[in-house]
Amino acid sequence: MVRGAKIGMLAVSLLAWAQDDPIFRTSVSLVRVDAQVAKESKVVDGLQKQDFTIKDNGKPQRILYFSQEDEPLDLMILVDSSGSMERSVRRLSASAHAALAELRTGDRVAVAHFNTGSWLIAPFSDNRQQVAATLDRIVDLRFGGGTHILSAVNDAAGYFAKNADERRRHAILIFTDDFGQVSMSERAVVNRMWSADVLLCGLIVRLPGARMSPIPWAGEETMLGVAAKTGGEVVNAADPGGAFREMLHRMRKRYSIYYEMPGGKAGSSRRVSVELTDGAKARYPQAVVLARKGYVVPKAAAK
Repeated sequence: MVRGAKIGMLAVSLLAWAQDDPIFRTSVSLVRVDAQVAKESKVVDGLQKQDFTIKDNGKPQRILYFSQEDEPLDLMILVDSSGSMERSVRRLSASAHAALAELRTGDRVAVAHFNTGSWLIAPFSDNRQQVAATLDRIVDLRFGGGTHILSAVNDAAGYFAKNADERRRHAILIFTDDFGQVSMSERAVVNRMWSADVLLCGLIVRLPGARMSPIPWAGEETMLGVAAKTGGEVVNAADPGGAFREMLHRMRKRYSIYYEMPGGKAGSSRRVSVELTDGAKARYPQAVVLARKGYVVPKAAAK
């Protein structure tokens, strides 16, 4: 997310940003891509517009605006309440207060949980104390049942579509052991996430000795594919509280890249790729760019 990669379609009037940027006095439809750059697990700060290249459906695009700024965040904390997660959720609840210190004034947080269904515990709130109290209570959930990860993420994207502020960054942070059973098509979930402009990041919290095959078999599902396609990242969280705080920090360190949206049919998907230029790669060898892999053309911007 990362500020894991987020793309937003915005209709805005663009004024002068820098001397080498054009001035637009009429409304244009923009694609916004949020990108995280990391090298050896550390975020790379201080990059400039000229350090990036971006393509839309394989065609290079001119970057119109670029920034790396703190922006208000709409975040959903999505907690796996299946039978295998009770002890891990207790560890998360005990360490959540320190992690919430990474939130900034104006950030909003919602809390939900899931097993074979999903349920909203608390809607978006900018009251950090209320959010902390909600996370204190997640230990009282009734744990049990299976783990329908993709269905829960799809439901969360639906919540964002109805309740999120389009001027904010949108992210889902899921806490799970990632031992899921097939519940939905990954492609359908990715399209829903692209439509709602949401980044998926995940913290895998497992008890010692728990293992999963590196390649899911026919009866398993994980969050890895959706996270990658939305520009997010997934980490193994031996220390849930520390990993939680670090993930929030990395979301804020993402670069926002804007370009004019090419013509497209409403509801169609378009592919996006973001890379460092050769010069930036030379300065930061082995650096990795996380950005969403596509977006869905909204009705308002279709041509």
